[in-house]
Amino acid sequence: MNENKKFSISNMMLAFITVLVVIGLVALAGFFLLTPPDDIIMGQAEATQVRISGKVPGRIASYRFGEGDQVKAGDTLVFLDTPEVMAKLKQAEAARAAAEAQNAKAIKGAREQEITAAYEMWQKAQAGLTIAKKSFDRIQNLYEKGVMSAQKRDEVEANYNAMVATEKAARSQYEMAKEGARKEDKAAAAAMVQRAEGAIAEVESYVGESALVAPIDGEVSERFPEVGELVGTGAPIMNISDLNDVWVTFSIREDLLKDIKIGSEVNAFIPALGDLPVKLKVYYMKDMGSYAAWKATKTNGQYDSKTFEVRARPLEKVADLRPGMSVILKKKGKEIV
Repeated sequence: MNENKKFSISNMMLAFITVLVVIGLVALAGFFLLTPPDDIIMGQAEATQVRISGKVPGRIASYRFGEGDQVKAGDTLVFLDTPEVMAKLKQAEAARAAAEAQNAKAIKGAREQEITAAYEMWQKAQAGLTIAKKSFDRIQNLYEKGVMSAQKRDEVEANYNAMVATEKAARSQYEMAKEGARKEDKAAAAAMVQRAEGAIAEVESYVGESALVAPIDGEVSERFPEVGELVGTGAPIMNISDLNDVWVTFSIREDLLKDIKIGSEVNAFIPALGDLPVKLKVYYMKDMGSYAAWKATKTNGQYDSKTFEVRARPLEKVADLRPGMSVILKKKGKEIV
């Protein structure tokens, strides 16, 4: 009887302990199940990108660098085949040659033979004027003595005046031939030369665009057209990423921004680098517009929360951090940890 009683008490104790264990396990499971896990805010590493494009259309002749290659500022990246530009250059050079010839003609003036002929005509006019003057003086004396008619005198005087005008005209022709073109014509010819030189300079600048160079040090991140493909004016040919200028962009709901301000520092980690911890400094914040707002699902006491774009830079350079890698911020409740 005593043994049965002891056995019954032992069973009761065992059952009680079992119940306590079960209750403890249920409570522990409930604790873990009801405690919300820490949320994360995922961002993405980005870097400055420079797009390479040309001013003139052409075909891709050859590349000197491929995707992933490192380049230095001033390195030639790609050659374009631009036959139309070369044709324009020949046209501009021909126009300059014509303008220079016209300018030389304006500066030099008439030919030697033309100047000599004009001089001889002037000398002939002078000789005729001399004879006409003597004849007029002789007839005038006779007229004054009354032995010459007024009609004859008038005829000789008219001839003399005509020779005066002829001499003046011949002298003007000679001086004009000797001087050459007018000042206005010379200025116009010189301006045409300058215009032609400007056209050549413009076309030569386009010729220089047939070999595109790297504006910065960096890495070729993308190449768009293939060799032989036609590209238009301003069409993208390749992108260069500056891996020395890397930042992280986050999209954060405004009710989580309490601990994030311009100049604040936050802790994050990079999964692609083995959860490498990194400290970031916030330098940019801007709302992402109404399209990125979190809409309220209830009408009682709720409101629309906007989403902000937040950018932060690592305080120290992170080796092997590349654009596109995820960077994680942890948050507990509404606090960034």
